[in-house]
Amino acid sequence: MGVRIKSTGISRASDTNSIVENSGRAARKSLERVGVRPDQVGVLINAGIFRDSNTVEPAVSALIQKAAGIGLEYAKDDPRTFSFDLMNGAVGVLNAVQVAASILDTASAEHVLVVSGDTHPSLTTAVATEDFPYATVGAALLLEHTDEGDGFGRVHTAAAEGSPAVEAYVDTATMGAVGRGLMTIERDPDFEDRLLAVALDAARAALSEVTDLSGIALIASTPTPQFPKLLADALGISQDSVRTPDLSEGDPHTASLPLAYHRAVIEDSLGGFTQVLFVAAGSGPSAAAVLYRLPATTGIHE
Repeated sequence: MGVRIKSTGISRASDTNSIVENSGRAARKSLERVGVRPDQVGVLINAGIFRDSNTVEPAVSALIQKAAGIGLEYAKDDPRTFSFDLMNGAVGVLNAVQVAASILDTASAEHVLVVSGDTHPSLTTAVATEDFPYATVGAALLLEHTDEGDGFGRVHTAAAEGSPAVEAYVDTATMGAVGRGLMTIERDPDFEDRLLAVALDAARAALSEVTDLSGIALIASTPTPQFPKLLADALGISQDSVRTPDLSEGDPHTASLPLAYHRAVIEDSLGGFTQVLFVAAGSGPSAAAVLYRLPATTGIHE
């Protein structure tokens, strides 16, 4: 028994920089691609961090749920959809997979929808800048239970001591009246090396029982463009096995893993692989990794 990806969806809308709108559109696309109705989604988990106007309340997951048109029926016997934010930086999507697995294993939901993505709180740009290195894009993973041998294995986590390596905050001493449109990002000079070290710990734990790496594709977070390939080199995985998202507008941050998987499925570039190693590393520094056994037919479960 396990959990597998039934469908994916992404949104890089040109008419809005709202992560609520982009995540909502990505969610709708993931449902439409496989004919799943909104009432068949029991839980929606939002793993995004940087949100419209630095929204604190209500939970952004509820706003995304509304934008996606999920669970908006209110009659007595109408189905209900529970949503919540799960915020753990770049690692959040894999934490959401952990939670989704527990939910789906109990059969308390037919599907769990994981959405992620970030935007500059000012909503004035969708492209990364020197001060804010993250691109605006929404992504969705529609997850379902499976009794077959495919799907996610155990999620392994790791953490390191010291400074967080990457920090984001609103500077209350200088924000004045425009704090809802500001965000300060600080990265230690050696942040890439520190994230790589903790990512290796998590990845090696996930690969502990694997003897042949030739059938494994690697999808990793993208704190720097070269990070996935540096990780592949350190793990002994071929560079040709690395699959990345579109980085032309900057780091997709919390959306990196679903974006890369979506792109690989659309481009049909996972042929010849039996598993995908997902690895995410971010602030903490912390990391998570999990092996995903590919379904026999990714044309349906994509």
